[in-house]
Amino acid sequence: MTRCTIVSFRFGPTDGVSVVARTWAAAMVGLGFEVTWVAGAFEPGWTGVGQTTTLPGLEIASDEPPDEGDLADALGDADLVVVENLCSIPLNLPAARMVADLRRGRPTILHHHDPPWQRQQFADVTELPPDDPTWRHVTINDLTRHEMAERGITATTIYNGFDSHPPAGDRQGTRRGLGVADDTILVAHPVRAIERKAVDRAIAVAEAIGGTYWLTGPAEDGFGPNLTHLLSVARCPVIHAQGRPAHDIYAAADLVALPSTWEGFGNPPVEAALYRRPVVVGDYPVAAELRRMGFSWFTHDQPDEILSWLNGSDPARHRKMLDTNLHLTVGNFSLEMVADGLKTLLGEAGWLP
Repeated sequence: MTRCTIVSFRFGPTDGVSVVARTWAAAMVGLGFEVTWVAGAFEPGWTGVGQTTTLPGLEIASDEPPDEGDLADALGDADLVVVENLCSIPLNLPAARMVADLRRGRPTILHHHDPPWQRQQFADVTELPPDDPTWRHVTINDLTRHEMAERGITATTIYNGFDSHPPAGDRQGTRRGLGVADDTILVAHPVRAIERKAVDRAIAVAEAIGGTYWLTGPAEDGFGPNLTHLLSVARCPVIHAQGRPAHDIYAAADLVALPSTWEGFGNPPVEAALYRRPVVVGDYPVAAELRRMGFSWFTHDQPDEILSWLNGSDPARHRKMLDTNLHLTVGNFSLEMVADGLKTLLGEAGWLP
């Protein structure tokens, strides 16, 4: 069987890159590939289907790069390799260089979530992404595709895809497990806690509307001390509980928060649409790209409007907003559209099984 190997720094149950990689894997299986995985780490709760190979040298900020022979063995038998962000964002440059060198002249897709120029701390890194005439580049938004074109790299946009009929969540059971009363406004912030996720803004929204703030992911990138302080001074009840599946998070929430200062895409607002939940979304550039499609979201500085909405001030308008967001999600971000985009890309490259 034709083999596709997906490689990245790490794969886990909830981070955006891993979630999208699983949808790509499902599409690849549907196109006739056997899928395997290579990463620096596979986090607890990982649910990808297929054989996994762990090479710690691929991890973010690893002290040592992977053994070149081990990496060559892990990737060498693949008919196609998909590189998920590892050659996009400089979190392990030695590993990125090694993967690029091993894949030159071979069928490879570089799937870009976060190129370096979109992060202030990486703006001086110009060697990523690498390019090769054999490769294909895919971005998760048009903003990045246009920015790559300005740098001489041709890419295709394939938006992130979502199950149009996700499993129903357990609202009552989840809230009961969190100790949240039925009449409490629960504000879910389904992210890993890092600087750009704007935890302070999300807490401020919960404070302003008299709600309880729920952070569902761990602190990363040295943000732990900041998070501890923010949670300790919050003027609303706070819950930092991890490990809940997405369908239970959205079912339990009354409001979803993603007031980030930057996202490569931002899955939670689109996922929330499938569960018919209102969302607070930051003013990052890709959110503007999605808003132009017609999505209707709140901003973090609209507490009165949010509270009025949650109190049911205009049911007809509320239904229309949720209906519109759901319709746009199904129409623009379905798993079928991801599969079709990959089929077209691979067919044009001559890489279909």
